[in-house]
Amino acid sequence: MDTGPLISFLAVDLLLVCVPGADWAFVIAAGVRGRSVPRAVAGLVAGYALHTALAVAGLAVLVASSPALLTVLTVAGAGYLVWLGWSVLRRPAVPVEGEEAAAGTEGPGFWRGAAISGLNPKGLLLYLSVLPQFLVTKGDHAPVAAQTAVLGALHMAACAAVYLAVGTLARRLLSARPRAARAVTRTSGAAMLGIGALLLAQHAL
Repeated sequence: MDTGPLISFLAVDLLLVCVPGADWAFVIAAGVRGRSVPRAVAGLVAGYALHTALAVAGLAVLVASSPALLTVLTVAGAGYLVWLGWSVLRRPAVPVEGEEAAAGTEGPGFWRGAAISGLNPKGLLLYLSVLPQFLVTKGDHAPVAAQTAVLGALHMAACAAVYLAVGTLARRLLSARPRAARAVTRTSGAAMLGIGALLLAQHAL
């Protein structure tokens, strides 16, 4: 695969990954609460690995060609964002230290992270709308499935790098600032709730 489409995709992908959303809120909460940031990030990446596998198998094209199925998946993801945002607003992350922090590292961070990224409407947008634009289908090039796998792997690598940095910074900068930690997580929760509600409203009209 030519380096041109790879670099172009990576630039666009990094812009999307760096936009705060559900993934950011999750790793920030993991860092502030003393949970394992690598475990949380691994869960998020696992969700995108599932997206990549489905795209390689051609299911992404099937979903994109079926408006009803795409609507169901988008509404499910939006509903999950609303629920997650409301949960964050009700119980904003606060710094945890000592024994409580050690206990928190064994929480269900991986599986919750996989669910968040697996149902994230932004992930659906990437794999159904953005990624196909960088596939080369004319001339003597690698199979579309192989190109999809490479672009999906690039996305997962970008997610891992950005989210590890976000979670680590959250732990270092907010762990001693309870008020700032609450404010950041509440802002993230409000953003998730707002995005999810907007998506639900769009499909209700």
